[in-house]
Amino acid sequence: MRIPLVAAGLLIGVAFAVPARPQPLPPGTWTLKAPRPTITNEAAAVAIGGKLYAPGGSQNGKSMDRLDEYDPAADRWRSRAPMPQPLDHLGVAAVDNKLYTFGGFIGAVHQGASDAALEYDPVSDTWRRLAPMKAPRSAVGVAAVNGKIHVIGGRARDHDLLGTHEVYDPATGRWSEAAPLPLARDHLAVVAANGRIHAIGGRLSTPDEPTARHDIYDPATSTWTSGPPLPTPRSGVAAEAYRGMILVIGGETRKSTFVENEAFDIKTGQWRTLVPLPEGRHGHGSAVIGDAVYIVGGALGPGGRGVTDQLIVFTLR
Repeated sequence: MRIPLVAAGLLIGVAFAVPARPQPLPPGTWTLKAPRPTITNEAAAVAIGGKLYAPGGSQNGKSMDRLDEYDPAADRWRSRAPMPQPLDHLGVAAVDNKLYTFGGFIGAVHQGASDAALEYDPVSDTWRRLAPMKAPRSAVGVAAVNGKIHVIGGRARDHDLLGTHEVYDPATGRWSEAAPLPLARDHLAVVAANGRIHAIGGRLSTPDEPTARHDIYDPATSTWTSGPPLPTPRSGVAAEAYRGMILVIGGETRKSTFVENEAFDIKTGQWRTLVPLPEGRHGHGSAVIGDAVYIVGGALGPGGRGVTDQLIVFTLR
């Protein structure tokens, strides 16, 4: 029987490429945990005492006052005292085992920015209002350094983008101002690492105008410098300091969401790629507990489409 020349690899005049070696997969694994008791977009999360706290967020386009607590040891959620007011797109931080929230939208997504600063004590399960920010803003970035909380960027009530940089001192209950963000933007990642604050990505107006900008703030000198840009420009991300890196996870444009999980190595100043999300998402909260990064809620599709109750966990093996 005649063997076809193509099948035999003998087609005259055609060069056959040498098969490429399989490329190693990006490192890390994702694991699904017990879902949050409610689906939540534009979520927030913070770790306190080995547990994850998820305040506020939005559902069906409406802000929520809900606070849920997750215990990794038991893989179980429980509801805690509700916030004094419904908020989504809020910024959060933890200092001295207390949860702090700043700004956010009131009542509906992208409507009625708030100047609220709130404190939650997990021990007494109580909230209290703090001195407000100087002006309402939402979609802010928040990070704590040396016991003080930096609230950076965001969007004003009239939807103008802000480079505002205010610092709250929980010990005195007072606000002060610091050097403004070099490029005003919202929906950005703000992460403290090694005594400095990294402001990464975000958007300039709409989800279709993301930026790769990476600004680094030194509290000792109150100055900003430029860092290596984010490889994949995105907004609506989650970001955490983890194992000497800053992870920037997910994000959105008007038409799609991102699966990217990119990590900035603080020591080398280089970006690297880690294993992507199982599905693209944005508006998700994040926190580091132990040796894992917890991602809660958000929307699997752009805008408010595909809002989820998922809790997924990233670990770098």
